[in-house]
Amino acid sequence: MNPILRKLTRDIPAMIGLVIVVVVLVIAIIGPWIAPYPGDAAASHLARRLKPPTGPFPFGTDNLGRDILSRVILGARGALTVAFTVVGLSMAIGIPLGLIAGYRGGIVSELIMRVTDAVLAIPQLVLALALAQLMSPSLESAMLALSLTYWPFFTRIVYAEARRLGNSLFVDALRGIGARPLRIVFLHILPNAASPIIVRATIGLGFTILTAAVLGFLGMGATPPAPDWGLTIAQSRVYLPDAWWYALYPGLAILLTVMGFNLLGDGLRDLVDPRLRRSR
Repeated sequence: MNPILRKLTRDIPAMIGLVIVVVVLVIAIIGPWIAPYPGDAAASHLARRLKPPTGPFPFGTDNLGRDILSRVILGARGALTVAFTVVGLSMAIGIPLGLIAGYRGGIVSELIMRVTDAVLAIPQLVLALALAQLMSPSLESAMLALSLTYWPFFTRIVYAEARRLGNSLFVDALRGIGARPLRIVFLHILPNAASPIIVRATIGLGFTILTAAVLGFLGMGATPPAPDWGLTIAQSRVYLPDAWWYALYPGLAILLTVMGFNLLGDGLRDLVDPRLRRSR
């Protein structure tokens, strides 16, 4: 077995996170086929509204009589779609900027990094709320707002790696044989900076799911009747504490998914840089 995989398999928290992530991914892919009531993504059944957890409805029903288990299962696809889209867009913006700033230097580097620092100085949730407020409430607006606030994390990481690798001997050798800057940056520096990028992306997936749920909870993300976890919790507030199951199960879905990505990201971070190894 590969030594890196062997170390990862010995990291119990990381393996727990990996199992959770894989389970959520599988549920997101096959959700419409395993949900007990797939039509409850949008339908309503007022005759069975707010039923507590029972045999036909293990997670109970909501204020419109929809099966909460089905909506939690169907909401997994939306949560992961948001997470992967936001992280992907953030990487597409942040990585090239970090490479340019780290390798080129000069006034261009200073300008990019000062803008990056300015964005990082504002809490991401606050900035995302402000941007989402400027747009019409929708899932697309929430994803755009989150992408515009998350790219600086990748820029900062890639900048540090590009600066470190730009002064290494193999880069000097490439320059000596006449290699073009684009070839050096994308074929040599970027692959060597992949590990911290992967770690940041893995942790970012969990954080994005949590932040998107907050936007949905505040009415700036997904809109009804979408089976969004954050939106479901927001709708349940009126019926608490009597209909406790209404908020409990979407909340547990968010908790477990975010915890899974964080545990996996921590394990990957330990493999990339043992100096940052978490205490056990």
